[in-house]
Amino acid sequence: MITKWEKTEKNLGILEVEVDPGALAQALDQAFKKVVKKVNLPGFRKGRVPRAVFEARFGVEALYNDALDLLLPEAYAKAVEEAQIEPVSQPEIDVVQLEKGKPFIFKAKVTVKPEVELGTYKGVTVEDKEFPVTEEDVDKELENLRRQHAQIEVVGEGGTVQNEDLVMIDFEGFVDGEPLEGGQGEDYQLEIGSGTFVQGFEEQLIGMAQGEDREIRVTFPDDYHVEGLRGKEALFKVHLHDIKRKRLPELDDEFAKDISEFETLEELRADLKNKLEQRAEQDHRTYLENQVVDKVVEGAVVEVPSVMVEHELEHLYHDFADRLQRQGISTEMYFEVTGSSKEKVKEQMRPDAEKRVRTSLVLEAVQKQEGIEPTEEEVEAELEKAAESMRMDVARLKELLTPSQLDSLRQDLAIRKTVEFLVANSTSA
Repeated sequence: MITKWEKTEKNLGILEVEVDPGALAQALDQAFKKVVKKVNLPGFRKGRVPRAVFEARFGVEALYNDALDLLLPEAYAKAVEEAQIEPVSQPEIDVVQLEKGKPFIFKAKVTVKPEVELGTYKGVTVEDKEFPVTEEDVDKELENLRRQHAQIEVVGEGGTVQNEDLVMIDFEGFVDGEPLEGGQGEDYQLEIGSGTFVQGFEEQLIGMAQGEDREIRVTFPDDYHVEGLRGKEALFKVHLHDIKRKRLPELDDEFAKDISEFETLEELRADLKNKLEQRAEQDHRTYLENQVVDKVVEGAVVEVPSVMVEHELEHLYHDFADRLQRQGISTEMYFEVTGSSKEKVKEQMRPDAEKRVRTSLVLEAVQKQEGIEPTEEEVEAELEKAAESMRMDVARLKELLTPSQLDSLRQDLAIRKTVEFLVANSTSA
């Protein structure tokens, strides 16, 4: 096979490939064996038509498409390897010559991974900051635990709604005297002060008694997500079914025993502080990594192909749709409520997609420049961690992973080590 690579633009080029006639003949043989099974000709059993008869009746051209399906992917992959290029999208194929007994020639228009001109990446200076853990932070964690373990009690007759109560309501909204689309609900449970509804709605429920009806007026903010409701006044007719209130446990040793393995509140408090300090340490590390990587990327010169941005956009959008689905929300429902669309969401994601691609290219360039690779021990440790999270034997996980997935894991580890390298070689102001 003869391969010729010619760059036509910064990230574009033409890959010209000539495959010897023998490989084409072999692909035509395989194509015939596939096609002949479906051929019916008088005087021959189905699937038993001789090759010469088939070609005389239909022409060898009838085999070309199937032969291409067999020959082209392998020839293209081999040519990419020989040319030592890294395509970032599917090629545009132009068949130049496809004729029995002659070399198979094709050209592929290929977008390749761009070259990165690195700036200074060792010794960059970033502004550091502290991530302190205070006693107030520990108090907040304890308060969160109290709320998580609160008992819910029904407020009896004569009680009225207070802040943080859980209420069951029916509501119906109107704008300009017309029913508000999506502004109705029955047996809806709402926590007062959660900010679930438009500002002013929940506050006006305070003081209501069980069985009471009340009219509430609110004004949608000027930046409301539904354009047609911005700045509009709405009337809601509300009926209150019942009120429930959280009874918080006392913060004492008994509380610590009930919710943890600790005997005293002080032991629980010390454990919470330790976890907060570990989280703060991780937050500090992430902060430094982001600062250093941003500086290194900013100092590099790279022209990002639009096809890579579009690919990353699709990846981000699918992640977004998956998150919605896990919350029980379809994208159609989200678009209807927010007045958005797939195109608008993707356009909002575009700057992030561009930054992600640029960052990935620069980090990979640093990794190659420094020859950073994970050790076998590091790969093994990562596999064990993944197997543990999936509750699977590591040997079984290795069997399931394809070579490309293993390569991807190794590359992820290499990039992680590259970020650590950059942080280790940076200075903090």
